[in-house]
Amino acid sequence: MIVMQTLTVFTPAYNRAHTIGRTYKSLCSQKCKDFVWLIVDDGSTDNTAELVKDWISKDNGFEIQYIYKENGGMHTAHNVAYRNIHTELNTCIDSDDALSENAVEKIINKWNQVKSRGYAGIIALDANMNTGKVIGKGFPKDMTETTLSGYYASGGSGDKKLIYRTDIINSVPEYPVFDNEKYLALAYKYKLIDQKYKLAVLNEVVCNVEYQEDGNSHIMYKQYMKCPKSFAFWRKICMQYPDSNKRLLVDCVHYVADSIIAKNKHYIKESPCKVLTFFLSPMGFLFYLYVRSKSDSIMKVGD
Repeated sequence: MIVMQTLTVFTPAYNRAHTIGRTYKSLCSQKCKDFVWLIVDDGSTDNTAELVKDWISKDNGFEIQYIYKENGGMHTAHNVAYRNIHTELNTCIDSDDALSENAVEKIINKWNQVKSRGYAGIIALDANMNTGKVIGKGFPKDMTETTLSGYYASGGSGDKKLIYRTDIINSVPEYPVFDNEKYLALAYKYKLIDQKYKLAVLNEVVCNVEYQEDGNSHIMYKQYMKCPKSFAFWRKICMQYPDSNKRLLVDCVHYVADSIIAKNKHYIKESPCKVLTFFLSPMGFLFYLYVRSKSDSIMKVGD
């Protein structure tokens, strides 16, 4: 009799042979082996495939699945993962991160306690693997459930570990793919799920992550210029489901800037908030100039 595991831990990987070993070791050290590890190789050109082949040949106590695909960006790797996950729950662990001690056991125990309550899954904590400190803020002691959007809207901060029911993550549309763009906000799916479901709160660290205070903003400016259609799409979703009036204004300004970069002349017509978009177009144009100048300066430094 084949017993289905409860959890799939999936790891998108792109040329991370030098770091994915720590992910593997953290999985091997889990006392609870009620999981499958799915690696989605996003077109790596290093020796990731050889490493994984060696690991698969060993008696790890858990199943390792490996899928290779052409490079398309993190969101496309998530699409492939979700199509191939058959367990009740799933969570993404990046190829330079590591599960904390007994993380799988904590997740499954929590799920067994709350699964009958209609939650979309679990939200838990990440910690800095170098300092042990929780990324951003923890959860209030009296918080037992939340949405991801609601957590941040109420003053929460920092990346959190999301464990979703596979049927629910697949009930919302896949991440769209735009030609020649390799970035799209992973929060797209989470935002849609937030409209119907809540997450059970697990106020414990389940993942240790490589975390850098600086550098992310530089990367983001480059992505703005490289992936404007993806950013514009995401901002439209945010405008449809605003967390606050202030956030709606910010997202609208970003949407205008992204549309200008994408050379989309029909952005007002395509906006979910047409009147607001019309009046905020001048601010959006100014933000576009700012993003372009920041991107240009970063490119010069990199030359």
